[in-house]
Amino acid sequence: MAFDNLSSRLQMALRRVTGKGALTEKDIDEMMREVRLSLLEADVNLKVIKGFIQNVKEKALGEKILKGLNPGQQVVKIVADELTQIMGGETAGLNYKVNGLSIFMTVGLQGSGKTTAIGKLGRLIKKEEGKKVMFIAADVYRPAAIDQLITLGKQLDIFVYEEGLKNAVKIVDNGIGYAKEHKYDVVIIDTAGRLEIDEAMMQELKDIKALAKPDEILLTVDAMTGQVAAEVGQSFHEQLGCTGAIITKLDGDTRGGAALSIRQISGISIKFSSSGEKLDTLEVFHPKRMAERILGMGDVLTLIEETTKNIDEDEAASLMEKMMSGTYNYNDLQKQFKMIKRMGSLSRIMGFIPGMGKYKEQLNNVDDKQLNRIEALIQSMTKEERRDPNLIGKSSRRRQRVARGAGLQVADVNKLIQSLEQQKQMAKQFSNMDQNNPKMPNLQPTKVKKGKGKGKGRFKF
Repeated sequence: MAFDNLSSRLQMALRRVTGKGALTEKDIDEMMREVRLSLLEADVNLKVIKGFIQNVKEKALGEKILKGLNPGQQVVKIVADELTQIMGGETAGLNYKVNGLSIFMTVGLQGSGKTTAIGKLGRLIKKEEGKKVMFIAADVYRPAAIDQLITLGKQLDIFVYEEGLKNAVKIVDNGIGYAKEHKYDVVIIDTAGRLEIDEAMMQELKDIKALAKPDEILLTVDAMTGQVAAEVGQSFHEQLGCTGAIITKLDGDTRGGAALSIRQISGISIKFSSSGEKLDTLEVFHPKRMAERILGMGDVLTLIEETTKNIDEDEAASLMEKMMSGTYNYNDLQKQFKMIKRMGSLSRIMGFIPGMGKYKEQLNNVDDKQLNRIEALIQSMTKEERRDPNLIGKSSRRRQRVARGAGLQVADVNKLIQSLEQQKQMAKQFSNMDQNNPKMPNLQPTKVKKGKGKGKGRFKF
């Protein structure tokens, strides 16, 4: 995560005050000195740091805080609130036309990950909003950009309108006409990036804006550029009037100064953040949730949303029921792992859980390939062995054969057997607690009438 070092330093600074029953001005000063150094190391803009420190200190030295109950916890809340504010306060969504074609124009410097971000955005709009999306390849100065967009379009089953290396404005004009004729809902225009901001580039972008009249002008900025991203954003915004930003490469940098600077310096709201090369790594940017993640409070809401999007309710309820009844087998375990993989990397999922921030080093070392090894072991089993775990458990010959088939060791098969048994035992314990304690909620899954659309129903335990 982009904020690893910042997160560690801020949490260390806040520990100075969280354990104390009473706070003095000296305590606050010492904490704020550490906070300031943390933000400087994260390459946050100096103007932003100055305003942040001033606001936090002013509120933390208030009489209600210093003389109130749990002053340390109140100071942590003040820091979280101020972090939320400098990143934009409220979550900013995309502006779609109520009727007709919505046009989104993307801009940015070369190397900021703009074309890849377009692919991710198109996937998100198509999947989450159910809209018919089309790309327009208007980066006519870099042939590889057109090829890259076409490749992304094929992967996502999204049509790419292109005319090769012709006049960009004319391509956009023709592309919009094509989109309207073929009843598309959303068009995303890929414009040319540059190594630096120049007048010719800006004029072309202004001409495209005047022609397309976009509903959104989205600036892509590279998180690894730190506070430089905020200055680039300011220049683009002054000349084009950008409506939002996409922060890319959040996984490739430990500073995160771009995300903490761009809103305050350029005035552009961050609408999305991207961490990773995979096309499913674009997330809606929630300032409050990001602030809480930075401070080690976790992000339960995002975890719930990810679970709801990627895990089928009926399937999950069926697996829970089989666990409770003791009939859980390797076919079920494989289904469970496939659900987990749909949510992304294990380290990312665990990073949403409150309190897991202290285990950053361990989370970064979580091996997602372990799930592939387990799947390889299960696929090496016969249909009967997957249905009846006892066949593998009681036969050393079967274990040796399964290990050889997966290219792994017998010890790996034994770990898999142990994992399955542990899950079954845990389910039994919950079931016994439920039956023996009338105050415990009923954990047995039951059928619930679903609402309209996927994820509208709810589990009932």
